[in-house]
Amino acid sequence: MSPESIEGNTKAQMRKGILEFCILLIVSKRKVYASDILQKLKDADLLVVEGTLYPLLSRLKNAELLAYEWQESKNGPPRKYYTLTKKGIAMLKDLNGTWQSLRESIESLSISSHA
Repeated sequence: MSPESIEGNTKAQMRKGILEFCILLIVSKRKVYASDILQKLKDADLLVVEGTLYPLLSRLKNAELLAYEWQESKNGPPRKYYTLTKKGIAMLKDLNGTWQSLRESIESLSISSHA
């Protein structure tokens, strides 16, 4: 495997590993439609395709972390809007703590490696 291929794979795995956390963060702000989630991820430079997002949303819903409701749309068929459940809020709080801890650990490695 070439160094470029290893680098690309590592970056992809890192992004994939935090994607569910990012989705929960986005949904925690307000009711959101799947295309809103895609746009927020794109704005954050976490490009995701619909074929990746919908299975993740389904898995999060099946894990009772997300709920959805159908709402009429002015621009076409009804849309599915996602919200966090109580279980989702608790999970997001837990993941946020884990993220902070990981961030601190990585920053300490970065600082110590330059000393």
